[in-house]
Amino acid sequence: MPKKIPMRQCTGCREMKPKRELIRVVRSPENDISLDFKGKAQGRGAYLCHDPECLKKAIKNKALERSLEVAIPDDIYAQLKEQMEAGE
Repeated sequence: MPKKIPMRQCTGCREMKPKRELIRVVRSPENDISLDFKGKAQGRGAYLCHDPECLKKAIKNKALERSLEVAIPDDIYAQLKEQMEAGE
């Protein structure tokens, strides 16, 4: 029997994709926002494609703010964009 692949929805393009193909944006218990490339960080998570366009859509629709249940300042979005483009 084939192994089940966990699927998650990108908050930008709203497409279901395998969890490993997405970047997890995490709100830690201390309300710090960061990117989690390993998918193991503790806290509430939302998922984005590796495409910067998905980040732009998520910013425009405030999808990350709704998913993470916290207001996200513009400087955090800039850091997320830089980290995403760096790709770590």
